[in-house]
Amino acid sequence: MATKVKIGIIGGSGLDDSQIIENRSERVVNTHFGIPSDVLIEGKIAGVDCVLLARHGRNHSIMPSNVNYRANIWALKTLGCTHVIVSTATGSLKEEIHPGDIVIPDNFIDRTTKRVQTFYDGNELLSGVCHIPMEPAFCNRTRDVLIETARGIGLGVHEKGTVVTIEGPRFSSKAESNLFRQWGADLVNMTLVPEVVLAKEAGLCYAAIAMATDYDCWRETGEDVNVADVLATFKKNVTKVTDLIINAIPKVAALDWTDTIEELGKTVNTSIMLPHSN
Repeated sequence: MATKVKIGIIGGSGLDDSQIIENRSERVVNTHFGIPSDVLIEGKIAGVDCVLLARHGRNHSIMPSNVNYRANIWALKTLGCTHVIVSTATGSLKEEIHPGDIVIPDNFIDRTTKRVQTFYDGNELLSGVCHIPMEPAFCNRTRDVLIETARGIGLGVHEKGTVVTIEGPRFSSKAESNLFRQWGADLVNMTLVPEVVLAKEAGLCYAAIAMATDYDCWRETGEDVNVADVLATFKKNVTKVTDLIINAIPKVAALDWTDTIEELGKTVNTSIMLPHSN
């Protein structure tokens, strides 16, 4: 019997509109790891069970480093989600990735410094230390669905990309931006890590839809990144992301994910080192 799919959607800056969910109901969830960013909105998209969560809160009041990523991911797992599809605003580090473009990332570089990146921290709920492998960083089957769906609806998409996640909330300096380009990174953002890591630990199929909103500050054009331009670009292009999510969800649900989810679970289980007894 195929695993029943339930999809968590984490909306980033500019994409936390609950109107995409039908038959909405709000759930207040308190987890072992604290309170999520906001209430969770349960309902359906194209007949598929979904849960929507605003990463920064619906009022966008939580800065990137203060997001309780552990509570967000654990709440989605608690509500029975098998998948997590997220949106994220990013700065482009490549000339060919234009503001407004959609990228389906396949890797990341972590430049954060303050964020808890594991559920296995010695708490009474989960025993041991989890050394989770992060290759592949994202669920490739879910990524493939997003890419195929984008093509099917005539949406141009960059099929892979490496995202540098910085601590924020400040933007990069020009020296940092150029360094990230030297590393071969394609995008820079503030929220992908530790979300992608925690989803892997939780055994969830995780994929991201990144929208380039600006060129960061590496270009010699004087058009440096600023909040007003970021929000304007996202607002102008946000329907691309919502259309992609709405069209991809029934395609995800049509597949049998039993083996994929079992394999994720095995990866987690074999990554945990339990305490030795004396």
